Amino acid sequence: MPRGSLDSADGVIDVSILIPATFDNPLKGDAVEFIAEILSGRRKAIIPIAIILGAYHIATRYLRVSRLIVRKVLEGILRTRSPALYPNLTVDLALDSLDYAAHYGIESWDGFLIALSRSLGSGVIYTLDEELAKVKEISIINPFPREKVAEYHRWIEERLSRRSH
Repeated sequence: MPRGSLDSADGVIDVSILIPATFDNPLKGDAVEFIAEILSGRRKAIIPIAIILGAYHIATRYLRVSRLIVRKVLEGILRTRSPALYPNLTVDLALDSLDYAAHYGIESWDGFLIALSRSLGSGVIYTLDEELAKVKEISIINPFPREKVAEYHRWIEERLSRRSH
């Protein structure tokens, strides 16, 4: 797959798939393995570079994970310079993103994932965000076992509730 190419990619990776790979949690091993398959080309999917910045923001600001740990993991992903890392956010994709966001009442970032996946011709988004299921033009795939995802969500809730006290 040529660098940043949509050719032969079967889907787009959401930030919710990347975040668990950035710190120790019940889903980390699965997330690291899934991302490694993409970066190595064994699985044909696109990782928009912009989501790497989003993962840093969410992991450090909301989940309060160490900035240095998250940076190290995300830098490692970027330094692979894998062809799966998709660098382009065009004006047309941004316009389509805003259309989807406004139409479905979703975040503009989710609109971007929809626009990008549709431009692939696959309409597939790998995500933990089940809210996107309401968008009929796409298919969402959670690549992880449901019980592991439930354990991860419980773990995150416990982590956040401890921090708020």
